[in-house]
Amino acid sequence: MAHSAIAKISVAVPVTNDSSVKGSTFNKTCNVSFGSKSWASFYPLDLKTKNVRLRKQSVVCMSVQQATARKVAVSPLELEDAKEPPLHLYKAKEPYIGTIVSVERLVGLKSPGETCHIVIDHGGNVPYWEGQSYGIIPPGENPKKPGSPHNVRLYSIASTRYGDTFNGKTASLCVRRAVYYDPATGKEDPEKKGVCSNFLCDAKPGDKVQITGPSGKVMLLPEEDPNATHIMIATGTGVAPFRGYLRRMFMEDVPTFKFNGLAWLFLGVANTDSLLYDDEFTKHLQDYPDNFRYDKALSREQKNKKGGKMYVQDKIEEYSDEIFKLLDNGAHIYFCGLKGMMPGIQDTLKRVAEERGEKWEEKLAQLKKNKQWHVEVY
Repeated sequence: MAHSAIAKISVAVPVTNDSSVKGSTFNKTCNVSFGSKSWASFYPLDLKTKNVRLRKQSVVCMSVQQATARKVAVSPLELEDAKEPPLHLYKAKEPYIGTIVSVERLVGLKSPGETCHIVIDHGGNVPYWEGQSYGIIPPGENPKKPGSPHNVRLYSIASTRYGDTFNGKTASLCVRRAVYYDPATGKEDPEKKGVCSNFLCDAKPGDKVQITGPSGKVMLLPEEDPNATHIMIATGTGVAPFRGYLRRMFMEDVPTFKFNGLAWLFLGVANTDSLLYDDEFTKHLQDYPDNFRYDKALSREQKNKKGGKMYVQDKIEEYSDEIFKLLDNGAHIYFCGLKGMMPGIQDTLKRVAEERGEKWEEKLAQLKKNKQWHVEVY
């Protein structure tokens, strides 16, 4: 652990003989502060414990070191039993009706555009694996097909299978509000805004949401080798699946998955105010400096080596020798974000390969054959 100073903190621990309290209360209380934000505070107590009167409490002192080292207990562990990922449990004709738990703005005021973290309660009825997507059907009528519902919109899930509440009953989405600006006037045209993203970003706790899926196998996290290297490259909301991976690797106490490898995240956004889940990623970096690396490309604040804007492909080029060596040793590489990110990244990788005396097309074919190459763009 990378902590030089050790401060003392007090944690109130309920003392009781009630087994339902033992199994839940301490863990739920211990994980509410994570960086400067809390993603785990929606249901602070297990339902079983709400009516239990605690007879006495004792106070235990522990160091910050010990507190941060503790991983969060998750349930139900039966979610680890499936040999294959769940797929298409709910279709567009009969979607599952989930409930909005919370909607939180993720970005600062200087971010161009708004991105929200949306937690949906699915009651444990729409299980998923890290890297999969949910389909969302916004309410209302499809203007192109009068009388029919809107088409399904796919969103990468930004939580682990246990959700932000660690009980297997929620899923989180990372959604950027889609707006359209008229090039002639420079003003926003509300008639052309993204129907589904605006519905989700405007949703209130208790609102109902139509869910399909889960879908997708391309971005599933391979877990056969706990010592593997995973290089994750994201632009904007493309960071969603990687947040799920990292919470599973570094935050949750999953008995069947103990990660000892290297996770390396490259995140490209416009500026500091646009960073997504930065508190969480920074916390992982502090707690697991030997297993996690985190590089940011801020296009409006940083310059690349040629003096131009710093995009995620420029960061990749900066570390290209190391990345290529890791790929040669079997590392997995993932790309998630807007379609427009891939040509620039592919050009950079091709140029680097040629500088190394390799043919990129052959290398890419080998990476795909070895199932090391994972791409999801939209």
